[in-house]
Amino acid sequence: MSDLSGQVLLPVATGRRTLAELRRLLRPQRGRMTVALALLVAGTVAGLVTPPLLGRIVDLASSGASTGAIVLIGAGLVAGALGEAILAGWGVALLAQGAESMLASLRERFVGSALRLPLEQVERAGAGDLTSRVTNDVAAIAEAARSALPEFSRAILTIGLTLAGMAVLDWRFLIAALIAVPVQVYTVRWYTRRAGPLYASQRVAVAAQQHHLLATIDGARTIRAFRIADEHRARVAAKSQEAVDLLLRGVALQTRFYARLHVAEFAGLAAVLSTGFFLVRADAVSIGTATAAALYFHGLFNPINVALALVDDAQVAASGLNRLVGVADLADSATAPPANSAAAPTGAPQAGPAAAPPAVLVSGLGFSYREDRPVLSDIDLTIAPGERVAVVGSTGAGKTTLAKLIAGVHQPTAGSVRVPAGEVVLITQEVHVFAGPLADDLRLARPAATDDEVRAALTAVDALTWVDQLPEGMSTEVGSGGHTVTAAQAQQLAFARLILADPPVAILDEATAEAGSAGARLLERVAATALSGRTAVIVAHRLTQAAAADRIVVLDAGRIVEQGTHQELTARPGPYATLWQAWSDQRPQP
Repeated sequence: MSDLSGQVLLPVATGRRTLAELRRLLRPQRGRMTVALALLVAGTVAGLVTPPLLGRIVDLASSGASTGAIVLIGAGLVAGALGEAILAGWGVALLAQGAESMLASLRERFVGSALRLPLEQVERAGAGDLTSRVTNDVAAIAEAARSALPEFSRAILTIGLTLAGMAVLDWRFLIAALIAVPVQVYTVRWYTRRAGPLYASQRVAVAAQQHHLLATIDGARTIRAFRIADEHRARVAAKSQEAVDLLLRGVALQTRFYARLHVAEFAGLAAVLSTGFFLVRADAVSIGTATAAALYFHGLFNPINVALALVDDAQVAASGLNRLVGVADLADSATAPPANSAAAPTGAPQAGPAAAPPAVLVSGLGFSYREDRPVLSDIDLTIAPGERVAVVGSTGAGKTTLAKLIAGVHQPTAGSVRVPAGEVVLITQEVHVFAGPLADDLRLARPAATDDEVRAALTAVDALTWVDQLPEGMSTEVGSGGHTVTAAQAQQLAFARLILADPPVAILDEATAEAGSAGARLLERVAATALSGRTAVIVAHRLTQAAAADRIVVLDAGRIVEQGTHQELTARPGPYATLWQAWSDQRPQP
């Protein structure tokens, strides 16, 4: 699915697929749900003794019975009310617990799936699509699990058992009550045909609104610098108005829905009262029985309205559930072995029995974000274990794209990328500091790391001194709402995570570019330490990084045009020598 802005939205599951997922979630909760339904049935039956007991009181009063008999019936009413409250409350609690457990499983699967999504696909969908599913859709499903499901279950049981009670009084009362059913069925069908697409459109509109809002907030400095705030404000306002318009359409639809339900109620009640009048006049039933029938039908108003009104909540929850399951299924399909799998390629040439396989093997690589605009073409690159390769080139040459392909962020459109060495870690110039204690931020790379190992990693990246000076040391809250770290310090933490993760292959995509000159010198020293003993691909922001590499690969217009050591490339005319000369002329001479 895509919208007018060119986003390719994340997929939405079909209703059949969602039902299958619900059955899977329900399987571990079957016992609890069965007991809950049994308690709800018992509670509903206890509550349904009220209309016939009230009818009995009418008959006793009209026949001049003693006060004691009426008091005894009143005691039965109290017992029925207490029984209904206890049994129904217990059943609702168990049902809600089961629903919450299912919701917890769904949340865990969704979060795990979202974390496994290809970053390329998340970027194409935009931040708003995923965040709206995490927030709005999960909230709608949670509300349905906590309140709508128990209320709906009680309502359905009450309706079914009440109709059965009317049939026990006299089958003609049941026939009269069913006069309302055609109107109700037509109303629900009319509503569901319109509500489903409308709520789906609302979800997409809210996702688009959040996407534009987040993009505007993230780019606030750039927007102010280029004085295009009015344009972005208008764009956010337009998306917000679209979401509001769809919400108002939903409110209007609900109003018409309830109006039609009221017509069904009054028609059914009139039919039951008329039936009671004729049956009493014909001495077929007593006044008390006719009263009980009328009370039964009147008692259906609330559960019927609840059940039908919850169709609205069900539509919202189903729309959100379809979107969550769509993400989960997409992530499952994305776990198939990618082109940069750790397995060595079948038939790969080996120099001999003792030759070590390459750490990275790129063969005939091609990639394009759009079919008519190739970014990389015919890239062949073999990187030996422990080799440090710098990738240089002018802006737009394809350096970052090559780094992301080796890291597995993107999948090639032609050729292959294989990393027989195993895990790859990518560090870019924009690193994230997670909210929470600083030590927990670092342990994301290795949860089992001890305090000594964390401190050793901080020492290796020259960060332990300033970390120990924080208010609570490694326990200091950082990230959103916590202690603010500088750009250079954030990169030091990223390199510390790299050391703790200890991958065989590391990729640095201009990882020192945001730190400023002084910070860059520190980070270049830190990077050298963190990369020690690893295979490294470095997208070089400063040519000093390239000069220190074992090999330099020069990209131009998406192709490799040169490669060799710094000494080899500067000794002959070529693109790298030109870059080095231009860069050196801008550096102060010693």
